[in-house]
Amino acid sequence: MSFSENLKELREGYNLSQAELAKRVGIAQSAIAHYERGVKLPNIITAVDLSNALGTTCEKLVMGENKEG
Repeated sequence: MSFSENLKELREGYNLSQAELAKRVGIAQSAIAHYERGVKLPNIITAVDLSNALGTTCEKLVMGENKEG
């Protein structure tokens, strides 16, 4: 799965709206929408904040739970 798919799946798993996740991370809701659509990628600081807010690691957020290799 891609970063955008992983982000959306994790957010929905926590029953969070894009706006709620954005507020936790301190970014705009539109940024979450862009990340989930694959239009943009977050910088490393935002990626760390997203992974913390979603109770995961950056690696799992990028690679997914079932990474291969």
